[in-house]
This record gives sequence, C-alpha cells and structure tokens, in this order.
Amino acid sequence: MSSESMRVGFGRGLVYAGRVHEKVVALSADLAESTQFSQFQEALPERYIEVGVAEQNLVTVASGLAHSSWKPYVASYAAFSPGRNWEQIRTTICINNRPVVIVGTHAGLNVGPDGATHQALEDIALMRVLPNMTVIAPGDSVEAEQVAIALAEYDAPAYVRLARDKTEQFLGDEPFVIGQAKQLREGSDVALVGTGAMTYQLLRAADLLAEQGVHATVLHVPTIKPLDESAILEVAKHCGRVVVAEEAQIAGGLGGAVAELLAEKLPMPVRRIGVHDRYGQSGTASELLEFYGLAHDQIAEDIVEFINTIPQYHQEDN
Repeated sequence: MSSESMRVGFGRGLVYAGRVHEKVVALSADLAESTQFSQFQEALPERYIEVGVAEQNLVTVASGLAHSSWKPYVASYAAFSPGRNWEQIRTTICINNRPVVIVGTHAGLNVGPDGATHQALEDIALMRVLPNMTVIAPGDSVEAEQVAIALAEYDAPAYVRLARDKTEQFLGDEPFVIGQAKQLREGSDVALVGTGAMTYQLLRAADLLAEQGVHATVLHVPTIKPLDESAILEVAKHCGRVVVAEEAQIAGGLGGAVAELLAEKLPMPVRRIGVHDRYGQSGTASELLEFYGLAHDQIAEDIVEFINTIPQYHQEDN
C-alpha cells in the first residue's frame, strides 16, 4: 500500500479545480510550500495571492473575494487558521455565508516534532460549532484531491482538515460527495466510525478483531458536518454498539456529533477514542499515536474491553 501526504493530494486537486473553474483563487499566509498551495502558485500564478504572516487578513480578504464572485481557497497551519483567526472566520465568512474554503494543514498529532503549539487538536470542535460551516477531514491524499475538486462548486463555507505527514492510501478515487459516509467493511458485533486518517487505524484494528472472532463494520465519515445521519443510524442499528475514533480532542468532535445523534434518535452505548483533554507534544507521528492510545493495536484492545463490558443494544428490546 502506497502513502502520500494529504497536502500533496489536495494541492493537486486545487490545480485541477483552478484550471476548470476560472474563478478559483488561492491565498496563503506565507506557507505556500508547507501547505502545498505552491502547486497552484506555480501552475496559475495570476490567481495566487500571498498575504504574508497575517491569518486574520487571509480570511477577511478571502471573504471579500467571495463577495465579488471569486471562489477563494485559503491555507495555513490549522493551529493558526482557525486557531488564530476564528473570530474573523465567524464574522466575515460564516455570518455572511461566503463560499470560502479554509484549509487547515498540519492538523492533529501527525505534525510530530513541531509539538503542542502546532498540533491543532481543537479545530474540529471550533469549526463544527459555526453555523453555515461544513467540516471535512479526508482519509487519504486521493480523497483530499477529490475534496478540493468537489468544493469548487460548493456554495457555502467549508473547512478542510489535512494531516502533515504521509498517510496510507486506502480509499478509491471516486468523486467525493459532500455529506456522504462510506462503509468500508461489514460486521455485526460493533460499528467503528472514523474520520481522517484514523479510519485506516480502524480498518487495521478490525483485522485484529476478526482474528479474535469479533466482526466489525467500519464506516468512514469524511464529512463531519453535515453528518451523514442515515448511514450512522443504519450501522448503529445493525451493530448495537458504536466506537468513534478521531485524531483530535474528543470534546466537540466527531464522537460528540455521533453521540448527540444517537442520544436523540437511537440511544445506545458509544465509546469515543481520541485525545482526552490533553495537549500534544513532540515526537514522531507513530510515537504520538501510540502515546495517546490511537495506534490500531491499542484501539483493538480498547474495543475488546468495550464489547466485553457493554451489551449490544437492540431496538426491538425497547
């Protein structure tokens, strides 16, 4: 299985979108190379804008461009956008419902040696709470490329969360549909729901579980908001237990969204796997996943403990 950074895939898709749609423009806050917006800068320099180290300007300029019928994509590290400019995103983009694509790269623990200051673990919660905002976390570079292409015709604000390091390519190259989850594996003992690169960890965990006679459904949820409610409810009803994994704070993330949905429409046990009210630290990506209990073998152990202590919920019992 090959690997590639999601940033590279998204940059490739952005160039394609720019060539197809003449209103697509790209803006960066002095991080074109790191975010891979340099691909667009080289291919379509007349539609690339460098705003410098000024993240608040980055999104307010983009909002103005969107008001003038352009389709802006903006990029910075997620720790700085939305970490530093959340108020400007809220006020200039979301309240006015401007179709700006906000790309937060270097998200999650995947940033590795850069440490806690650059590891955005709160960004899903920050963006999910904003009215009008769509939140997307691709699973690999191929899906990231398709996300960039799909958003060119999307008439609403969107946040895209990308990892820094290379991740495994485990998804196909079919066109991305905003708001649609993908079932990757079927089982009846537990539903594993993942987003971003954590879905790959769930697939590997499902292989280990199968060796122990535990058969898991794996559902990839790249669009965290709006949530594919029907897909989640379907696998939850089928399995009677749900585990959600994300490389982010569990407060306000995908796990919270799934728990809220099930609490209202199909109450059942939910185990949230992610970062538990802690900051990141320096280390390699694999070391950090293991330290925070997010490696596939640790996830499998967590799931076994969960299913051994929590009975399956069956709707007909109530």
